[in-house]
Amino acid sequence: MRTLPLLLVALVVTACSAQQDGPVSQAAAGFYTAVAAGDGARACALLSPRAEEDLEDCPRAVLELDLRGGAPLGGPRVYGDEAQVRLAADTVFLHRFAAGWRVSAAGCEGRPGLPYRCEIGG
Repeated sequence: MRTLPLLLVALVVTACSAQQDGPVSQAAAGFYTAVAAGDGARACALLSPRAEEDLEDCPRAVLELDLRGGAPLGGPRVYGDEAQVRLAADTVFLHRFAAGWRVSAAGCEGRPGLPYRCEIGG
């Protein structure tokens, strides 16, 4: 009988995680789609306030960065209000605000034993 409560907890955790995955993935994809389309204003609207502030003349600057994106490598990792999406060419980090998920760091490259190096935020 102990397995039934554990199974229910696992199902609830999985369901909650799946509910998070869609919005996180959509926010990351929307950002990279805007960049690829040359829509700097839309890309900046998908950034966290701090990440946007870090880019002087954001709509122009965001299009000049080396943001390669690519296909997702597995699902997003969600940790409360923080998330990570690994893409073929880089990694993006997001934060959940009242208005939804926003990109807090993008164009990030992992470095063994060191923090990520990011084109935006980080």
